[in-house]
Amino acid sequence: MTALLGLPVGSEWLILLVVALLVFGGSRVAGMGQGAGRAIREFKEEIKAPTGIEAAKPAEAEDLSQPVDAEIVAESRKDI
Repeated sequence: MTALLGLPVGSEWLILLVVALLVFGGSRVAGMGQGAGRAIREFKEEIKAPTGIEAAKPAEAEDLSQPVDAEIVAESRKDI
Protein backbone atom coordinates (compact mmCIF):
# COMPACT_ATOMS: atom_id res chain seq x y z
CA MET A 1 0.00 0.00 0.00
CA THR A 2 1.10 3.52 -0.61
CA ALA A 3 0.79 6.24 1.96
CA LEU A 4 -1.53 8.97 0.78
CA LEU A 5 -0.27 12.38 1.93
CA GLY A 6 2.03 10.78 4.49
CA LEU A 7 -0.77 9.22 6.56
CA PRO A 8 -0.01 5.93 8.34
CA VAL A 9 -1.33 2.80 6.64
CA GLY A 10 -1.56 -0.87 7.57
CA SER A 11 0.94 -2.01 10.18
CA GLU A 12 2.02 1.56 10.92
CA TRP A 13 -1.21 2.03 12.93
CA LEU A 14 -0.35 -1.04 14.99
CA ILE A 15 3.12 0.35 15.73
CA LEU A 16 1.62 3.71 16.75
CA LEU A 17 -0.88 1.97 19.06
CA VAL A 18 1.87 -0.04 20.76
CA VAL A 19 3.99 3.09 21.28
CA ALA A 20 0.97 4.95 22.71
CA LEU A 21 0.28 2.06 25.11
CA LEU A 22 3.90 2.06 26.27
CA VAL A 23 4.03 5.84 26.74
CA PHE A 24 0.61 6.53 28.29
CA GLY A 25 -0.59 3.18 29.63
CA GLY A 26 -3.76 1.27 28.77
CA SER A 27 -6.24 3.13 30.95
CA ARG A 28 -5.07 6.53 29.74
CA VAL A 29 -5.31 5.53 26.06
CA ALA A 30 -8.82 4.16 26.71
CA GLY A 31 -9.77 7.43 28.41
CA MET A 32 -8.51 9.42 25.43
CA GLY A 33 -10.58 7.21 23.12
CA GLN A 34 -13.67 7.76 25.26
CA GLY A 35 -13.09 11.51 25.29
CA ALA A 36 -12.67 11.60 21.52
CA GLY A 37 -15.84 9.56 21.02
CA ARG A 38 -17.83 11.79 23.38
CA ALA A 39 -16.56 14.93 21.61
CA ILE A 40 -17.55 13.57 18.20
CA ARG A 41 -21.00 12.55 19.47
CA GLU A 42 -21.63 15.99 21.04
CA PHE A 43 -20.43 17.70 17.86
CA LYS A 44 -22.89 15.69 15.75
CA GLU A 45 -25.74 16.44 18.17
CA GLU A 46 -24.99 20.16 18.08
CA ILE A 47 -25.00 20.17 14.29
CA LYS A 48 -28.38 18.41 14.10
CA ALA A 49 -30.10 20.30 16.93
CA PRO A 50 -31.88 23.56 16.13
CA THR A 51 -30.24 26.47 17.86
CA GLY A 52 -33.43 28.35 18.71
CA ILE A 53 -31.70 31.61 17.91
CA GLU A 54 -33.57 33.70 15.40
CA ALA A 55 -31.73 35.74 12.84
CA ALA A 56 -31.09 39.25 14.05
CA LYS A 57 -33.34 41.80 12.45
CA PRO A 58 -31.52 44.71 10.85
CA ALA A 59 -31.57 47.85 12.95
CA GLU A 60 -33.91 50.53 11.79
CA ALA A 61 -32.20 53.40 10.06
CA GLU A 62 -32.22 56.78 11.75
CA ASP A 63 -34.70 59.30 10.48
CA LEU A 64 -32.46 61.65 8.49
CA SER A 65 -35.33 63.86 7.40
CA GLN A 66 -35.26 65.82 10.69
CA PRO A 67 -32.70 68.63 11.19
CA VAL A 68 -29.85 67.93 13.59
CA ASP A 69 -29.28 70.26 16.54
CA ALA A 70 -25.79 71.78 16.21
CA GLU A 71 -25.30 71.95 20.01
CA ILE A 72 -25.87 68.20 20.40
CA VAL A 73 -23.31 67.49 17.68
CA ALA A 74 -20.79 69.84 19.31
CA GLU A 75 -21.24 68.19 22.72
CA SER A 76 -20.81 64.72 21.29
CA ARG A 77 -17.57 65.76 19.58
CA LYS A 78 -16.13 67.03 22.88
CA ASP A 79 -16.21 63.48 24.26
CA ILE A 80 -13.98 62.24 21.47
